[in-house]
Amino acid sequence: MRLRDIAHARTGDKGDTSQICVFARHADDFPRLERELTAQRVADHLTMLKPRRIERHVLPNLGAVNFVLHGALSGGVTRSLALDAHGKTLGAQLLDMEMGDA
Repeated sequence: MRLRDIAHARTGDKGDTSQICVFARHADDFPRLERELTAQRVADHLTMLKPRRIERHVLPNLGAVNFVLHGALSGGVTRSLALDAHGKTLGAQLLDMEMGDA
C-alpha cells in the first residue's frame, strides 16, 4: 500500500521552505497517518531535498499531518535552477511512499 491509497496532499512554499500537508481520506485512517508518517520517514523518502530541518505538526481536527521542510528548495524560487522550484510536486512524491501493513 502506498500513502496515496489513504491520503491526499497539498503543498506550499515560502522562500527556501516547502510545506506538505497530508490529509487522511477517511477519519479512520488518521491514526495510521499520525503513527506512521514521521519527520524521519519523510526525510528518508525525500532524500534528494536534504532539508536543514523538518517540523511535523499533527492536526487532528483536520485529519492531517503537516510538514515544514526548511531549506528544501535550493535557495528558493528566485535563486534556484531546479525544475520545480516551488516544490509543487513534492506532495505527489511523498504520496508514493510505501506504508506498512495496516
